[in-house]
Amino acid sequence: MGCGRHHARDCADVLADLYLFLDNEADDASCAEIRQHLIECGPCLAKYNLDRIVKHLVARSCCDPAPEPLRQRVKLSIRSVQVQITTDR
Repeated sequence: MGCGRHHARDCADVLADLYLFLDNEADDASCAEIRQHLIECGPCLAKYNLDRIVKHLVARSCCDPAPEPLRQRVKLSIRSVQVQITTDR
């Protein structure tokens, strides 16, 4: 995914850190880079918006927070899929 233009931060890197950004877990420098990238890159912005909406719908549908071990396993699975997608390109 990407718009084909050169960015200070590569689209694959931005998408790999998107959930950290959405969960406010990225450091300030990364947040600034991701925000700038999203301003410049329509396809990445669309992916961000889709992920943000899905996250909101899931949060609204869930009453109890997931146990921490489950959260960690899900995050690990997401990251492994992102790495696999990046590697396959």
